[in-house]
Amino acid sequence: MLRTVLSLFAALIFSVSALFAQSSQDDIVWVQLEARPSLTEASANIRGYAQRMDDVNGFSLGGGWYAVALGPYRREDAENVLRVYRSEGLIPIDSYIALSRDYRSQFWPVGANLLTNPESITPGAQPEQSASVEITEQPVEAAPEPTQPVVQQLPDETVGQARASEAQLTRTEKMRLQEWLQWAGYYNSAIDGAFGRGTRASMANWQADNGFDATGVLTTLQRDTLRQQYYAVLEGMDLQVVRDLDAGIEMLVPLGAVSKTGAEYPFVQYEAANGPAKVLLISQAGDQNTLFGLYDIMQTLEIVPLNGPRERKKSSFVLTGQNGQVISHTEVSLEDGEVKGFTLVWPNGDEERRKRILGEMRASFTRLGGTLDPAAGDSAAQDIDLLAGLQIRKPKQSRSGFFIDRNGHVLTTAEAVQSCSKITIEEDYDAKVAVLDEALGVAILAPVSPLAPIDVAALRDGAPRIQSDVAVAGYSFEGALGAPTVTFGKLADVKGLRGERELARLALEIEPGDWGGPVFDAGGAVFGMLLPRDAQSAQQLPSDVNFAVNSDALRALLAQEGINAGLASSAQSLAPEDLSKRASDMTVLVSCW
Repeated sequence: MLRTVLSLFAALIFSVSALFAQSSQDDIVWVQLEARPSLTEASANIRGYAQRMDDVNGFSLGGGWYAVALGPYRREDAENVLRVYRSEGLIPIDSYIALSRDYRSQFWPVGANLLTNPESITPGAQPEQSASVEITEQPVEAAPEPTQPVVQQLPDETVGQARASEAQLTRTEKMRLQEWLQWAGYYNSAIDGAFGRGTRASMANWQADNGFDATGVLTTLQRDTLRQQYYAVLEGMDLQVVRDLDAGIEMLVPLGAVSKTGAEYPFVQYEAANGPAKVLLISQAGDQNTLFGLYDIMQTLEIVPLNGPRERKKSSFVLTGQNGQVISHTEVSLEDGEVKGFTLVWPNGDEERRKRILGEMRASFTRLGGTLDPAAGDSAAQDIDLLAGLQIRKPKQSRSGFFIDRNGHVLTTAEAVQSCSKITIEEDYDAKVAVLDEALGVAILAPVSPLAPIDVAALRDGAPRIQSDVAVAGYSFEGALGAPTVTFGKLADVKGLRGERELARLALEIEPGDWGGPVFDAGGAVFGMLLPRDAQSAQQLPSDVNFAVNSDALRALLAQEGINAGLASSAQSLAPEDLSKRASDMTVLVSCW
């Protein structure tokens, strides 16, 4: 038996030089013996093959699979090797011919690189042999070059052999096969592992579209081809099992896209060197209150965009967020006093790969004992805009506004609420635009849920005296201080520079965050709302020249919309601290997200 095999190899020696001198890489083929789902298992099997034959190689297939193959050969030589080794029982009966492009990288022998550097093979090299093996060389005529390229591979199994190898599949493996067919668009029934009429029809259709005989029974080669098609999108993602004993989590992570950057309770973080991809392992001890608190906290993070479905149950939650840059998916559950889960953040526009990676991560997620230590992380790295090392989501812009009635309606500027996907009052309460008067530059907001203001504005009847003291309340630094500030100045005129009767001109220095805030007279009555400075104007006014919509124009707009505002007349001047207290109770932060 071995004499026959070694004679075969002796005949192949003379064709090695021609193999690499005359053939492109696509002409090089291999005899694939098997594919294994782990590098450890594949390496162990390779050593067994290498003890009884030469030309044994190991290649990565991607998606966590590894192949054992013989070669490289020309196709006609590979067919001879396949036939002889099968007949002698040295290789599995379902071995088949594979192309170099089917493989990613070589891991066996260590240091070999036959895929991208075939010239490294020494032409005419003799295969290693044991001392007890005798080689008898026989002259072999050179095989004639084919006049036409081979267009169809020889069948790797008969239908009977395919049914026999299919019978060895577990129910889980059969379900995976149905999933692959479903992904490829050929199967649309239940994933149940039962190969009925629908599954057989989908197999036949796939075979016909991929150049195989439509038998309705996939051979081992065909199953592997389908699997490679399914996992092709994951090429380069290097999905590997990460076993983090500190977090008590084991799961597949795309280490070709992200790498571990550290831990900051309750997250173990994996980030991309370039790009927005990110993976979080989430782990902390706690109860339902902990779970619900994490649900709220996660939604404040930049990595969880506002748009997307949210679902919170008694012992789990799912968060999905999407914007123009990323899609974020978080799954967390509570079991036995441990809150664990994961987050995948992936670039928007790469949906096929994202869904496949997410599916692999979800299927592989395994709970181990223990949770992340609350002390995990760098306590020295502090930033008001960071939470556990992650950026807290910030609004596009924040302006000021003020309550105008007990139903929670808020007056603010039209500029504050333009092009917003979400509007909030005090960052905690969602609001919608009830009225937008762009000519006047005013917006009226209505809270989505009922609000009970501490105080509401009383609009002054008439204007105060020119050069009298006035004050503007607003979030000058767009919420950074957590409370409104009060800026004092003078009423410069009761009309605009062009005589606009709905405006008042103020002499005071303000910040953009103050825009939309109430303007008070000395007695605490509101006689206007601060307007933004006109950035488009060709005139550059002094920084202390600002304008407000007066109370008469505001009252007319409110009455038109059926909103009753309080009325105030001139009153005795308030002390600055009393005026500040009144302003704080009615002034709100309006945020555009």
